[in-house]
Amino acid sequence: MTRKRRVVVGFLVLALLIAIAAMVAEADNSNSQGNQNEGNKGGEDNQGDQGGSKGKGPKEKPNPSEGDEGGHNGPKPKQPKEEPNPPSKGEGEPKDKPNPPGKGHEEKPNPPSEGGQGEHKGQPNPPILEPIPQTPPPSQPTPTPTPTPTPTPPQPSTPFTPPSEPPPSMPTPSQPSPSTPTPSQPSPSKTTSPPSTSTSSSPAKKPWPKAKCTNPNYHDCYNWEQLCPRSCPDGCEVDCYSCKPYCWCEKPGSICQDPKFVGGDGLTFYFHGKKDRDFCLLSDPNLHINAHFIGRRNRDMKRDFTWVQSLGILFDSHRVFIGARRTSAWDDSADRLSLSFDGQPIFLPETRGAKWQNDHLSPNPITITRLADTNRVAFEVDGKFRITATVTRITEEESRVHNYGITKDDCFAHLDLGFKFYSLSDEVSGVLGQTYGPNYVSRVNVRSVMPVLGGFKEFVTTGLFEADCAVAQFGGGHGDSVVDSEVEYASMRCGSGINGRGIVCKK
Repeated sequence: MTRKRRVVVGFLVLALLIAIAAMVAEADNSNSQGNQNEGNKGGEDNQGDQGGSKGKGPKEKPNPSEGDEGGHNGPKPKQPKEEPNPPSKGEGEPKDKPNPPGKGHEEKPNPPSEGGQGEHKGQPNPPILEPIPQTPPPSQPTPTPTPTPTPTPPQPSTPFTPPSEPPPSMPTPSQPSPSTPTPSQPSPSKTTSPPSTSTSSSPAKKPWPKAKCTNPNYHDCYNWEQLCPRSCPDGCEVDCYSCKPYCWCEKPGSICQDPKFVGGDGLTFYFHGKKDRDFCLLSDPNLHINAHFIGRRNRDMKRDFTWVQSLGILFDSHRVFIGARRTSAWDDSADRLSLSFDGQPIFLPETRGAKWQNDHLSPNPITITRLADTNRVAFEVDGKFRITATVTRITEEESRVHNYGITKDDCFAHLDLGFKFYSLSDEVSGVLGQTYGPNYVSRVNVRSVMPVLGGFKEFVTTGLFEADCAVAQFGGGHGDSVVDSEVEYASMRCGSGINGRGIVCKK
């Protein structure tokens, strides 16, 4: 049994070998026939190319022609491998293409078949080879997408110049919307920010103050508006007789600041008094004026810093109050004046030129007039006197320079005052009133940097409407000296140009 099996197996193996040999032989025959066909076609193509093309074809096709002469053998079909693109052409080649899969190297003889289509196909082959090397440089399509971004990056180079010229940079970023919106937005924000810092930080300056004569009896000067001198940033007043503007605190008959007095004789002196006390400013038989002082104690000095906070005016049988209301935060547009007549408050519209009048006191009518929308009025009794009162405050700069020690709780609103007297007696007295006396000689040292007038005991009084100071003259009567004084003061003429009734010239 074993031998039989071996015989059968051997027979089967032999039969299998024979079948394989037969298959190999058939494959060789088919391949040889295919090579012959290709050789014949290649020869025909070479003949066609040689007959049709005179110049350019033979340079590239000597290899296939040599393949034809060599009988379709060996290595020469391998040379066409250098020409990968030609297989795309060739219309009659699809018949031969089933054979090349057996020999991948022999596919390249097919491109010479292009010559079979005539002279024109032999010539386009070289240009095809030329664009192929040209295509690698055109392979720059990758840079071509980049050139579009590249023009935008060079434009960022322009932003380097725009910082110097922001306005031109704005139009350029506006065109490339994607890249520029971010720079364009910050740039306007920068432009907008300075105006909040040059115009917010720079509010409109307050107009320089002006003044005019308000007495219609002086026709040449009446209602003629003039600019205040440079030394009067807070305001001034026009003397109608000389028609010249003077600072409120420089004109004779003024009281300002820590109280600085300019007497009727034109001399300047200081009277400090004491805080929270009342003092007699002027006392005459028909007129008495007291002042209430406010202030702060100076630790380094033996006196107080003082300012005039209010006036109590007595004439005939009437009482007039003019005062500054206490305030912490100052506002020029807020009126801080307080007025009353015979105990009745007076309310004036906050408009320049607004008036309050009382004509029942004939022949001396009383008028209160606003000289500004707020904080400045004129109180006048016809034929007797005129007082201008301005509410002001201590600024931080003044407090720093003079070491006042003013806090935010109280800016020490006080009055700056100007006085004009039309009929005073020879007996007139008081801190300011005595300077109008015909025989007055100043007691202050005019050569001193800060001439101070003493006499606390002479001028102190027990109340704002009390005429009980040591030098009081007020009695409500009518003396002959009043008429004499009118003639005397009316004839005064001062070399300084500050003239009029109630002015005394001193050498």
